[in-house]
Amino acid sequence: MTSWSLGCSCPVARAYSPLVIREKCLVAKTDLLQGTLDVLVLKILALGPNHGWGISTRIRQMSKEGLTASQGSLYPSLHRLELQGYVVSEMVPSENNRRARVYRLTPAGRRQLVSETENFEQFVLSAKRILQGA
Repeated sequence: MTSWSLGCSCPVARAYSPLVIREKCLVAKTDLLQGTLDVLVLKILALGPNHGWGISTRIRQMSKEGLTASQGSLYPSLHRLELQGYVVSEMVPSENNRRARVYRLTPAGRRQLVSETENFEQFVLSAKRILQGA
């Protein structure tokens, strides 16, 4: 069951939330957004290989600053996706001569993205029906 925190205790909520929805200062703290973060990560990696900071930046950019993935939830998501075989990673030299872990989507990850996107779209449609009182 998802617990929602409404109101403007956002600085504290942001510190502990897996994914922050900024527009309404609405923070979810459970499986729903954990799964949502996983599918967003898969979508970002479908655009091409990327490192953790780059994934976080793309989520923020593509959501027009509406969503933020904290490092404390992004890296566990990447690890979970790697264990499931949806993502692979390798250490590569970065622009500043440091080593960075770059993540890449696997064929299984592409299939999972299609499946999870369909599931999420169905969830959104069902939730919208409820919220609109249909």
